[in-house]
Formats: sequence, structure tokens, C-alpha cells
Amino acid sequence: MAKNIEPTLKLISGYLKQEKSANFVIPEYQRGYSWDITQCDKLWQDIESFIDSGASDPYFFGTIIVDCSETNKLSLIDGQQRTATFLLLLKALLIRLNDVITKLPDDEDSAALKAGLKAKRNKIMVILYKAEDEEIPAMLKDNTKTKNILVIENKSINELHSKEIKKIIEAIDFTEAEKNVHKIPRKQKDNKYTNHFRNFKFFYGRLVEKSDSQLNQFAKVFLEKCQIIEIRSWQIEQAITMFNSLNSTGMPLSDADIISAQLYSNAGNDKETFNELWKKINELTDELNNRKIVSIDSILQQFMYINRALNKEYIKNESVDVTTPGLRRYYTDIKKELLNNPLELCGNLIKVAQVWDKIKDYPIVKLLLKFNENAKLYLIGYLYRDETTIITEENVLEISESLLRLFTILELVDAGYSSKNFKTFLFSENIKLVDTNISIDDIKKDFNEHISNSWSKESITEAISEYDKNILVYLNEYLYAKSKSVKFDFAENVNIEHIMPASGRNIDIIRQDAGIYDKDEFNGIVNKLGNKILLEEDINKSISNEWFKTKKQSSINNKSGYKDSKYVIAVELTNYFKDTWNKDDIDTVTAMAAERIVKFIFNN
Repeated sequence: MAKNIEPTLKLISGYLKQEKSANFVIPEYQRGYSWDITQCDKLWQDIESFIDSGASDPYFFGTIIVDCSETNKLSLIDGQQRTATFLLLLKALLIRLNDVITKLPDDEDSAALKAGLKAKRNKIMVILYKAEDEEIPAMLKDNTKTKNILVIENKSINELHSKEIKKIIEAIDFTEAEKNVHKIPRKQKDNKYTNHFRNFKFFYGRLVEKSDSQLNQFAKVFLEKCQIIEIRSWQIEQAITMFNSLNSTGMPLSDADIISAQLYSNAGNDKETFNELWKKINELTDELNNRKIVSIDSILQQFMYINRALNKEYIKNESVDVTTPGLRRYYTDIKKELLNNPLELCGNLIKVAQVWDKIKDYPIVKLLLKFNENAKLYLIGYLYRDETTIITEENVLEISESLLRLFTILELVDAGYSSKNFKTFLFSENIKLVDTNISIDDIKKDFNEHISNSWSKESITEAISEYDKNILVYLNEYLYAKSKSVKFDFAENVNIEHIMPASGRNIDIIRQDAGIYDKDEFNGIVNKLGNKILLEEDINKSISNEWFKTKKQSSINNKSGYKDSKYVIAVELTNYFKDTWNKDDIDTVTAMAAERIVKFIFNN
């Protein structure tokens, strides 16, 4: 008779600790490891916020579903991204603990801290190397004893670098890990690494910033306070069905659900008016949420940011504390007086929603929101100053461009939003953004000084030359259109067009025509900024795999071409003096785009 499912609340450290004969398995059908610094930064912020809150209850990191139908194999049905990331974080933590333990003096003052650090180091070694307590001293002396210990086996057909975690876990220190991991050919700086190593490096870098006692506290919380629910199933069909069920039904109460219930309770004789106002908030946010602009929870979060900035709640001893409470805690505990005035709070929330409804189709706002969700928190802080009726595209432009410059840098550098050059600066600036006495010129000056003091034009130019993603294509089109005094906008169904096709039936010939015979080199070149433009979806579908000469001509066999586009760069390509588009053209145009974007970022 088959076993029933077995849900168990576990510490993450307990979940990761396996018997010597058992290991995790990532099944063949799973996607490759896709978490990047954005997700790791969110994970890091969650742990940091939990530590700062001083909460006594454990912190919950969700549910993980494991198929145990094969003996000693824990097949990850749901949770492979988190499991892999937890292991990378543990390894980064282990290296930092070893670094600190080695440097601490053997004196009475350091004895307690050193003992605590060693205890946590040993816990991690038990997890990563399946060590018994008595085996740890020998492993510390001879690192060959930590080799070839299987913790997680990656069978995914979608994972190109299935040995990366193993290489990182086996490395004696950060330098050896960096030496052993895969390097992507023709990539520079951190772009040459896989997500595995980049995320490991991110965690290691953040841990290096901590003092010895902070490191000890972080290790204690992660090992002893962070939990998941592990659901074990002994039938794979059952496990997959359960995964689909958990991800399609049974949605938990949102923060807005909890807060609205308390507001209703506090409305007293004004319950009918409150219901009308809350209905209006729902109606306003329904379309905005469908457009992925804001939800009710987002509106609550944004007003929390506005209120905290207005009251300077996060300025402590003249420094900025970027710790942010959860919505429920803020509204129901920290600032519960807000809930004592339901109609007033509803009015504030309606104003936030009305601002978004007013600006949702402004091209500069659409462009800014392509970059980073956090930009919304600061844009709304500035626009909340004024009555919605007087907001225009013109007075939204300058603040949007200031934010856009900073978030463009975030897109280019290997740092998370939580780093001091982004979140700390923006928190500090938000106090000015919400202050009606601070002019936009003063705010622009702050952005100018911060950017010029924190980054160099050379480093940003180099990052743009290596850039191979798509967001900057929108910015490049915007800046080029602006330089030509042409109105810029883009539709939701706009495509990123590769001038030299990246795929298609003619790709081998197109690559040869361009003089590029190595596929890795081609992939690096074809995805550069100078080979990408915005193009309408219907035009792109018609000509995307054609030769450049065909694309730039007026019309071929009833196909639309660049001449039919509303995007300036596409139209101007029809007048390009050559009928071919090769590596030199891409490099030249990439350099021109880099110069254009750098001038914008540094406000030249």
C-alpha cells in the first residue's frame, strides 16, 4: 500500500540535511537554474528584515514538494530554485565563517564569539558534506575529504551547467570556486559567469560587509529561525497533481483583505460610506492591476512609503534605516492609528490610484516601469504632492527621467536594488520627493551628484558595450527619438527586432555573410545593443529572418518593412548607405548607443 503524503514543518537547515545515502535530484523535465541577483537580493532582504524586526517566531519561506518514490532520491517537484539557492548561500556563509574564525584571536574576549561561529560552521559542514561531528576536524585539515560528496544531482535536460553547484561546494575558498566554475566565452566581468556563481558571489559579497558579530547573528537566524514546509509524496503523479493544485487554488488572504476588514470594523456608523469608497478603490485598481501597474496591495505599500517619508520615520540618528516593515505590521501595529480613520485612509489610497490612472499611458512612465518595480515607490511619492488634476506629461517628465537614469545604472551593474547606492540613496531622497518645499531642480541636483560620485562614465560605457538584454533597447529608442524631436511611445505588443537575425532558416548563410563562423562569437555579437531596435509585432513577424537589404527596402512581396514602422531608428535604417549589416556595423552602432545613454545618465 502506497504511503500518504507527509507534510512537515522544518527548519531550512533540517530540510537540507540528508542521510549519507540520500540526495536531492532535479528531474529531467525541470527548467534550468534561473534565479539571478534580483531573486537573491529579495531573499537577502527578507532575511535581513526578519533579523531587524527582532521577531521571536520563525520566518517562513514557503512550501517545497518532494517526490520520494525512488529510494534515497528526493526529487524536487517544486522548490529546486530555492533549494539550489539555499545551498549557494550556505557555502558562501561557510567560507566567511572560516575566514573570520581564522582571524579571530584566541583570547578570553573572543572566546564566546569564536565558539558560536565554530558551532555554526560545523552545522553547515554537516549539511554540505554530510559530515559526522567527529569527521569535521579531519575535513578542516584535508579538503580532499570534502570532494565528491553528492548533495544535489541535476538531471535537467535544460541545465547547461549541471556541475556548477558541486564545483562551488567543493571549493576550499572563494578564489578556488571562482577558478573552478564555468566561464562563458567572450563575456567580460561578471557576465562571463553562470547564475550559480553570480548568486554565490552576491551572497559572499554581502556577508563580507558584515561585522563578526553580525555574521554570527545572520548564521544563527538562517540556520535556526528560517523554515519551509516539506511535503513528501511517494507517487510522482500525486506529487505533480499536488503541485498544480497548490499553484492554482487556495489563495491565502492578501494584506488588503486583512486591512480592509479592520477598516470596516472601525468605520462604525460610516460603514456604508466606507463600502462605497473601498468599492471605488477596487474599481480603480482593477484595470491598473490588469495592466500590471498597481494592485490594491501595491497602493497600500506606496502610501506606506509616502507616509513614512512624510513623517521621516526611517531616519535614525541622522542615518537612513532601509528596513521596511510588512504591510500588515505597519497598518495593524506600527501605525494602527491609520486604521482608526477609515474614510481618510480611503481618500489617500484613492488619490494614489487616481495618480496612476492619470499617468498610466504617459510614454516616459511606461518606459520607466520597464526597468524596475521599485521605481513606482518614488515616482508616486513625488506626484502625490499635487492634486491629480494638475498633473501633466510635462511635470512628470523631469522626475521620471531622474529615476530612469538611476535605474538604468541598476540594469547595467552587478548589484542589487538593496545596495547602498540604490535603496539607501532613494530612501533618503524620498523625504525630499514628498516635500512640497523641495524643487525639482534640487532633486535633479541630488541625482546628478550621486551618480557622478558613485560611478564612472568609463565603467558604464563598458557595461553597455557588453549588454545583451533588452530593456536598454527601449531607452535607446527613446533617447534617439528625443534627439530628433520626434514623439516617443511604444505599444504593448512591440517586439525587439534583431537587425542581423539571431535565428531562422537563413541563419547559417547570414552568419557567413557577416564573416562570423564561430557560433559563440555570433551569439555574443547578435545580442549587442547595436543589433536591436523596436519594431511592431506584425512587421517583425513578416521580415525578422530576412536579409538586411530586404528589411530596409520599401516593400517586397507584399511584406511590410522598416519603412512602415513608427519607430524612428527602424525608419532611418531604410536610408543606411549599405545593403549589408555585419559585425562592424553592430560594433559602431553599439558604441553610438553607449555614448547616447552615458550622456543621458550623467546628464551631459
